[in-house]
Amino acid sequence: MTPRTYWTYLLSNTGRSVLYVGVTNDIALRVAEHRRGDGDTFATRYRTADLLWFEAFPDVNDAIAREKQIKRWRRAWK
Repeated sequence: MTPRTYWTYLLSNTGRSVLYVGVTNDIALRVAEHRRGDGDTFATRYRTADLLWFEAFPDVNDAIAREKQIKRWRRAWK
């Protein structure tokens, strides 16, 4: 069995006025969903389709912990 990779990622809209932090196990699919406006009301409303940053983790709990850590940061740090 192949080990799974989990991703913490940061997206923004074209004007960089909105930031979105999330976790996924398929970064390519998730970014494509954001670009189509599928699955998330926030992403659809604010058009967060530009991938700014991502980080890989072997354990989903580590990816979620990183997401929570980033969400606590001030916007300027992100």
